[in-house]
Amino acid sequence: MSKLPNRQPVLKPQDFYLLLVLAALEDQGTTYPELAAFAGLSMSEVHGALKRAEAARLLFFEAKRPRILLPAFKEFLFHGAKYVFPAVRGSMVAGVPTAHAAAPLNAQIAPSADPPPVWPSIEGSVRGMALIPLYPSAPAAALRSPALYE
Repeated sequence: MSKLPNRQPVLKPQDFYLLLVLAALEDQGTTYPELAAFAGLSMSEVHGALKRAEAARLLFFEAKRPRILLPAFKEFLFHGAKYVFPAVRGSMVAGVPTAHAAAPLNAQIAPSADPPPVWPSIEGSVRGMALIPLYPSAPAAALRSPALYE
């Protein structure tokens, strides 16, 4: 009698981050090397992330290129991500503004007296409360891509 696999596949923060990168690239059918370079991930991390996202039915492959399943991705983005990847806050640091402190939300939400949320980063010049990014390379990638940053 063969054993059943005893591992449930689980999405990792880098998987969700890579889906956000794909969404920012407007699902252009980007290749693995292009995704790895853009996101600051290794090729093996990209491969694993895409396979896990496919198993979660958040994307599919068309002509060997990843494509987001938009209805499922939107549902997960709006209703599931905050439970699976809760915000991790830290202390006062220099970093890149994020959440309501970054464009376009900073133009729509009145600032408060509280320090703004920032991704800790040597590239950032704003002092605020640390909000740990989904993946360490996310702040640098966001600064390179206005669509991803938004």
